[in-house]
Amino acid sequence: MPYVDRQNRICGFLDIEENESSGRFLRRYFILDTQQGNLLWYMDNPQNLPKGADKVGSLKLTYISKVSDATKLRPKAEFCFVINAGMRKFYLQANDQQDLVEWISVLNNATKITVPKPGEANAIHPESSQEGLGAMKQVSYKTEIIGGVPIITATQEQGEGQNGTDRGGLKRCQNQLPYFLSRGAPDQTFIKAGYCVKQGAVMRNWKRRYFMLDENALSYYKSDLEREALRVISLKEIHKVQECKQSELMMRDNLFEMVTSSRTFYIQADSPEDMHSWIKAISGAIVAQRGPGRSANTIRQARRLSSPCIQRYTPFCSGECSTGPNCSFHLHHKRY
Repeated sequence: MPYVDRQNRICGFLDIEENESSGRFLRRYFILDTQQGNLLWYMDNPQNLPKGADKVGSLKLTYISKVSDATKLRPKAEFCFVINAGMRKFYLQANDQQDLVEWISVLNNATKITVPKPGEANAIHPESSQEGLGAMKQVSYKTEIIGGVPIITATQEQGEGQNGTDRGGLKRCQNQLPYFLSRGAPDQTFIKAGYCVKQGAVMRNWKRRYFMLDENALSYYKSDLEREALRVISLKEIHKVQECKQSELMMRDNLFEMVTSSRTFYIQADSPEDMHSWIKAISGAIVAQRGPGRSANTIRQARRLSSPCIQRYTPFCSGECSTGPNCSFHLHHKRY
């Protein structure tokens, strides 16, 4: 879902057909900056890119005439909508129906009060430098004159990982598992799966990882195509999952923390809704495993108190202990 970031800009992930009529949709992070009058898209959230990494492309809001639903125009592209900019049409895919409706609404609201300015520069401004973007191997550009407007678009080699995924018109939601049976037994059920950004334990850098939650553990992988997990965190080790109280200090949107026996994991979701969804899913899985109303502390306490006479054990019991005939001494000798 689109959300408002710390700079009061509307942001979120969408898939865009960068080469018109190609049918290839690529995952991009969009920023609607109404103060600057631009719609920008990046390889990933700029917070997760190398410092100085530039955007993939931009579109001036003054050139957008209409944004509308395009599911009938592109029936194979699920949750598709189109941005009309002069003679060029940009087709994008949202994550779900609600995401589609909200993006159409915010884009139309952002453009309906703008008018073209005399002598405005090019409508499209893809970037000339892509250094530092590890996911992109090579960048080239093509220029077309459409309706008297010079349109410059970037054409790049296929990237690596999630950001360069060729969707081919087929929907792959962030939280869908593309290869459901490839990671475990066929009867294994996954509660939630999707990409998040995690802070490293040693270098404290932030990397995008593919997370999978099942009834026993939370695992994360280098990408959604990997079979071997980088780490598997047992739900028994997790003490608490909550929205991060240090998000202002870390300057990260949609940040939550997961406190375990060994360390605290800081994880950034793609939107506020996704963050709350992960918190709810992990917390629910923990409760389901331990039983309702039983935290790790209460379980340990219950184990300590489950056999009070064993803790006070003496070689002889007079029958006057608090448990009476049910103490371990009586039960032991009753069997024999």
